[in-house]
Amino acid sequence: MLYFDHAATTPVHPEVIKKMDQVSKRDFGNPSSVYSSGRAAKSVVELARNEIANMIGAKPSEIYFTGSGTESNNIVLWSLLYQEKKHVITSAIEHPAVLKVLDELSFFGISYDILPVDSTGLVNPSDLKSVIRKDTALVSIMYVNNEVGTIQPIEDLIDIAKSFSIPFHSDCVQAVGKLPISINTIEADYMSFSAHKFYGPKGIGFLYKKEGNHLKPLIIGGSQESNLRAGTENISGIAGLGVAAQLVNTNLNDRIKHLLQLEDYFKTKLTDQHPEIIFHGNHSKHVPGLCSIAIPNHKNEAVLAKLDRKGIEVSNGSACSSGVVGLSPILSAMGIEDLANQSTIRISFGRENTIADVSKLIESLSEILND
Repeated sequence: MLYFDHAATTPVHPEVIKKMDQVSKRDFGNPSSVYSSGRAAKSVVELARNEIANMIGAKPSEIYFTGSGTESNNIVLWSLLYQEKKHVITSAIEHPAVLKVLDELSFFGISYDILPVDSTGLVNPSDLKSVIRKDTALVSIMYVNNEVGTIQPIEDLIDIAKSFSIPFHSDCVQAVGKLPISINTIEADYMSFSAHKFYGPKGIGFLYKKEGNHLKPLIIGGSQESNLRAGTENISGIAGLGVAAQLVNTNLNDRIKHLLQLEDYFKTKLTDQHPEIIFHGNHSKHVPGLCSIAIPNHKNEAVLAKLDRKGIEVSNGSACSSGVVGLSPILSAMGIEDLANQSTIRISFGRENTIADVSKLIESLSEILND
C-alpha cells in the first residue's frame, strides 16, 4: 500500500510510538497526585510542554493541551460568548471547525463576516480592513489551507488586526512540519495545532495562547491546564506529541527539502504526460508536498476507487468531510467550476514516500486516465 494523504493524517513516527509505550508502562500516575508516580507523570507533561514551546518559540506557560485542533478552535471561538464585542471575521475557506462553530454561535448573538478568496485561495488583506467594525472581537484565518495548500499572508493580516487592537486566531494545523512557525514572526494571539498532522498520535492537540490573553474553558471541572481544560491529562498522548514536536525542531529543513523534491518530481512528470491536468492553489505561496489536481472528464470518486484497488491512497479533499457527497466548499469559494470541482483529488506527500513511490502513483494515474 502506498499512502499519499498526509494532509488527512500521518503515520505515527517510531520514536513517538516508543515514547508512548514507555510512558504508558512506567509513568501511569495522575499528574495531579502529589506522590512519586504523580510527580513523574507531571514531569512528562511539562517536558512535552517545553518541547512544544521550543517548536514555535513560545513560553511553556502559553501552551495548553487539548484533544485536537478542532477543540483548540472551539475553545477560542466559544469564549466569544463571554465578551462584550460579538463580531468575528473569518475566511470562506476555513475548516468546518471554524465555520460550523460560527454558524452555531450565530444562534447566541455572535455575528460574523466571511472574507472571499481569489482563484488561488488567497485572502486579500485589504478586504479584512474593509469589514472591521467597532464591535469586532476576533479575526480567525487559517495559516495553510487543508485542501489546496495555499499559504495566507498571515503576517499582513495580523498587522491589520493589531492596528485595530483586535485579537487574531489562526488554525495552524496544516503548517507544522512543512513551514517554520515562530511567534516572533507570526504574532497571533491564539494558534491551534493537532499532533496527528505531524507524525504524532491522534486524540491530542494544543492551543497557543499569548500571555495576558484570556479564554473561558469549554470543558469545566478540575483545574488542569491552568483551569482552561478540565480532565485528567492524556499522558502518553502528550508525551508522543512532545517527541513529535522535538522531531520537527531537529529535522524541519530536511523534511521541507524532501517534500519539495517529491512535489516537483510529481508535477513535472505528470504534466509532461498529461498536460490537461489542472493544479489548484497558489503556486508561489504554497505549502510543500500538497497537490490539489483536477483531472478533466474523470469523477474524483471513481479515480479514488481505482487507485485504491491498485493499493494507492489519496483523497478528494478534507478527511473531516470525506463522507459528505457533493462539491468542495473550498474549491467553490475559489470559483472553481462544478465539473472541475467534482474531478479534483488531493495528493499530500510525507516523510516515508520516495521518488519510486511517486513514479508508481504517476504510472497508476496514467493507466486510469488512458483507460
